[in-house]
Amino acid sequence: MTTAKDIMHTGATWIPAHETLDRAAQLMREHHVGALPISASGEEDRMIGILTDRDIVVGCVAEGRNPAKVTAGDLAQGTPRWIDADADVEAVLEEMQNHQIRRLPVIENKKLVGMISEADLARHLSDDQIADWAEQVYSRTAAG
Repeated sequence: MTTAKDIMHTGATWIPAHETLDRAAQLMREHHVGALPISASGEEDRMIGILTDRDIVVGCVAEGRNPAKVTAGDLAQGTPRWIDADADVEAVLEEMQNHQIRRLPVIENKKLVGMISEADLARHLSDDQIADWAEQVYSRTAAG
């Protein structure tokens, strides 16, 4: 059985809720990623959201806000989604499809151990699995 841990990208990095968006953008550049899990300030083990590069652009820059003043926590919304490292690939796909998400943190023993992105899916899944996943995620997104 292929698990979330088998297909994830290791080395995911947290951004504390109190950090500014300009620092988040720097971390994304340094780590070559487009998303960072947001941790509760002072609690690296508790995820309160995920910050994406798009969130920074749309939720801050496009609104004329200063990324040096807006924090990651300011943009944390909704219930963060994640998957256990031992979950099988079908559970990963179902979680991403059901919640229309393109990046999924992987947790093991209550610790962040990696992230699964579209690129990870493309590297590890069959063409049929990818096509089904894309149809489920993108058709719902396009429909509104």
